[in-house]
Amino acid sequence: MTGIARDPDFRRFWGGLTVSKLGSSVATVVTPLIAVQVLHGGALTVSLLTAAAWLPWLLIGLPAGAWVDRVAKRPVLLACDATSALLVASVPVAAWLGRLTLVHLLAVALLTGVAAVFFDVAQTGYLPAMFDTDQLVQANALTHGSNSATQIAGPALGGALAAATGVVTGLVIDAASFAVSFLGVALIRRPERRVTHAPRKHLGHEIRAGIRWLLHEPYLRNLMLHGAAANLALTGYTALSVVFLVRDVGVDTGVVGLLLSSAGLGGVAAAGAAPFLTRRFGAARAMVTCKVGAGLSALLIPFAGLWLGVVPFIAGTGLGAAFVVAGNVIVGGFRQAYVPAELLGRVLTAMQFVNFGTIPVGAVLGGALATTYGTRTAIGVMTVTHALTGLILLLGPFRTRRDLPAPVSGTALSTVR
Repeated sequence: MTGIARDPDFRRFWGGLTVSKLGSSVATVVTPLIAVQVLHGGALTVSLLTAAAWLPWLLIGLPAGAWVDRVAKRPVLLACDATSALLVASVPVAAWLGRLTLVHLLAVALLTGVAAVFFDVAQTGYLPAMFDTDQLVQANALTHGSNSATQIAGPALGGALAAATGVVTGLVIDAASFAVSFLGVALIRRPERRVTHAPRKHLGHEIRAGIRWLLHEPYLRNLMLHGAAANLALTGYTALSVVFLVRDVGVDTGVVGLLLSSAGLGGVAAAGAAPFLTRRFGAARAMVTCKVGAGLSALLIPFAGLWLGVVPFIAGTGLGAAFVVAGNVIVGGFRQAYVPAELLGRVLTAMQFVNFGTIPVGAVLGGALATTYGTRTAIGVMTVTHALTGLILLLGPFRTRRDLPAPVSGTALSTVR
């Protein structure tokens, strides 16, 4: 074990986060299966669940970022884990009592999405508050790598549980995983670094300050626009994956989890390779190549079941995940180092307000297309759209750079208010 992985506090955080991601990865399989098999929903129903989980970024993303900037991050992480554990546990309890409804499932998706907003913002600010700038790429590589590993184990476990004990059991695993994450964060003893803030102003003023700073940064603007377009398309087809595999390709419930695990195979290797790609080719070139490659890889997915069985699905999702994870590792470290600490939460949520705000739109659009024209056609339209989003980066300010720009100085910050 080397570098930041030898730090016991990082291991506690990383371990809890990994278990939590494993539970959430199980839920990505069993929740759509609950909607399809228990509540007899269709493609639009499954898409609405995805939309509900991401809608909070549009509703509360901006004020959440400004508020999290003001407070210590660790208590926020703990509160979010505890809340999510209770919410998710309510679903299997209701199902066992014969009281589970689509409204209940949608409400849990929406409320856990609210907790996820606060958790993600706090987590992003927590790493630079705990560790040095030169450790952030490795920290992000490890967290993204373990996240990809859970994308292998989680869907496979979810599919196996669904086949052996029923689809609802998987959410028991998800609820328990949030409890483990809570314990990991609770055991951290290292205090957070204090962030120097300007005199506190009205929350709305602080939100606007973060947005203005972001709008003056061409590199972050370009990443935000690409992220918004790519997420709309990516969610449009991934939200339909379970329905597509079960009803169009014709695979069994247990096999669905194994096929969705293929996305994690490439992601594990890619997360570890990201630091090497950055050193070998330059961070900017590596990031753009990965983001463009993700969209092109997705073009294989609609051909599943038409030729070579499920091979196009495995190849498309596996390669796509590899490129997405490697690109996200580089972007994650860049944003954490580039944005001043006192603005990080606000700038991050301003970006994610746009990036993640298109996810519910993409999910509903994908579901509507599938209802009208069929699931395979909807996935085809969305994967082509994803491939085209690479043009945003290829024509943007990163196109002439080998490396990413250096962090913004305090002087530069003072010119944008």
